[in-house]
Amino acid sequence: MLTFSKKSNQLMQAKYQYELQDVQEPNLYREIYDYQSIPKIAFNNRLVPINMPDEIWMTDTTFRDGQQSVSPFTPEQIEHLFVLLSRLGGPKGLVRQSEFFLYTDKDRAALERCQALGLTFPQITTWIRANASDFKLVKAAGVKETGILVSCSDYHIFKKMHLTRAQAMDKYLGIVKAALAEDIIPRCHFEDITRADFYGFVLPFAEQLMKLSRESDMPIKVRACDTMGYGVSYPGAALPRSVPGIIYGLNHYAQIPSEQLEWHGHNDFYKVVNNAGTAWLYGCSSVNCSLLGIGERTGNCPLEAMAIEYEALRGTTDGIDLTVVTEIAEYMEREIGIEISPRQPFVGRHFNVTRAGIHADGMLKDEEIYNIFDTTQILNRPATVAVDSHSGLAGVAHWMNGFFRLKGDDVVDKQDELVQAVKALVDALYAEGRNTVMGDEELEIMVRNSNMSRYQRLLLHKNR
Repeated sequence: MLTFSKKSNQLMQAKYQYELQDVQEPNLYREIYDYQSIPKIAFNNRLVPINMPDEIWMTDTTFRDGQQSVSPFTPEQIEHLFVLLSRLGGPKGLVRQSEFFLYTDKDRAALERCQALGLTFPQITTWIRANASDFKLVKAAGVKETGILVSCSDYHIFKKMHLTRAQAMDKYLGIVKAALAEDIIPRCHFEDITRADFYGFVLPFAEQLMKLSRESDMPIKVRACDTMGYGVSYPGAALPRSVPGIIYGLNHYAQIPSEQLEWHGHNDFYKVVNNAGTAWLYGCSSVNCSLLGIGERTGNCPLEAMAIEYEALRGTTDGIDLTVVTEIAEYMEREIGIEISPRQPFVGRHFNVTRAGIHADGMLKDEEIYNIFDTTQILNRPATVAVDSHSGLAGVAHWMNGFFRLKGDDVVDKQDELVQAVKALVDALYAEGRNTVMGDEELEIMVRNSNMSRYQRLLLHKNR
C-alpha cells in the first residue's frame, strides 16, 4: 500500500508492523558487548535521512539524574537554579521542562517552591518507577506529566527485573494506562536503548504506546535513554548503537511525532554532546541535559553546551540568555560546592584563558585570533591570559588590560615601562624555582609595588 507524505512530498510504502519477539534467552549482543574488551562499533552502511524538526529544545534533569552524582541540593538551592534555568531558556521556553524526584520530604518541598514561582518555563515534571505506589506520588504533586522508567534492554528485563519481554511490556503498558486515566501525560524512559533489541522489543513496544496515544488523544512521549553512553553518530553505524538509526526508527516506523521524542545521553565515551546534536538532526525535538553535565558516572549532556549548539544550528539564540551560564557556574561552584574542571568548556575558570606567550601576543593584537567567540558579550566572561614563565611581555600586558578593564587609548602594550617592570619581577620568581601560575592578587601587588601612582590610576578604570 502506498501513501503520499505531505512532509517529504513522496509516495511512501506503508510501514511494516513489528511484532514483539518474546525470546526465551536474552539478546545481550555479545559480539559487540563482550565486557572483556572495549565495546565494538559495527556498521551496516545503511543511511537514514537528516530530518531536523521544525522546533527543537532542551529539557533539564539536574534535580533528578544530576543530583544522583553530587551532594543533595537544598530546596532553596533548587529554587534559585530553577529561576536561572527559566532565564537561560528565555521567553520561548527553550529550556522546556525540568524533572524532579518525589521520594523525600525535601524533594517535594523543592518541587512546591518551584511551583509557587508561577513561571511558564521550565514546565515541572517528575520521574517514577513503573509501579502503582510511585504513581500515587505523582497525583499528589499535581503535575501534568511524569517520566516512567521502562527499561528496554534484555540486560534489564531479564537480568535485573527477571521478567520476559511480554511480561515487561504488559507491566509498562499498565502503568501508562493508569497515567492516561488520570489525564497525566506519560513520558516513557526507554532505559538502555543502545543495548536493546530494536526490532524485537523497542519498536513493538513503541507502536503499542502510539496506539494508546491515538485512542486516548494524549501525547505519550518517548525518551530514548543512552544509559551507558554507547550511542554513536557515525553514518552507516548499525543498531543498537546508531543514534540516527534509533531516532529514525522511532520517528518513521513507530510514527512517534518529533515533538514527542526526547534523547537522553551519558558521556562514558566522550560522545554525549555530539550524540545529542545528532538526535536533533535526525528528528528528535528534545534533548535532555543537566547543568554542567552532572549525573551518573561521567554525567549527562551539559545543558550549557546544547544552548550553545542550539545557536550554532539555528543561527539565532531565539531568546536564550547565554550570560546566565556564567551565573549558574559561579553559583554551583560557590554555593553548592560542585568542583568544575578549570578547562571545562564555557564554564571552567580557564576555558578562555591562554598561557603560551605567542598566543598572548596574538590576543594582545586582536582577541579574535585566539578566542572562540566574543566570550565577554555572549557569556559575560572576558578572555584572559594566565601569567607564568612562558607568557612573555604580551601575556603581562594582556593580563593588565583585562584585570584593570583598560579600553581604547588606555590599553597598555609590550613596550609600556610598567609592563616591563612586572615582567622582570615575574621572571625573577621563576628563576628562583617557582613552577605555578601567577595569581591575580600577587600580580596586582607587583603592579602596586612597581609604580604606586600608576596603580592608583589603573584602579579608577577597574572600579568604574
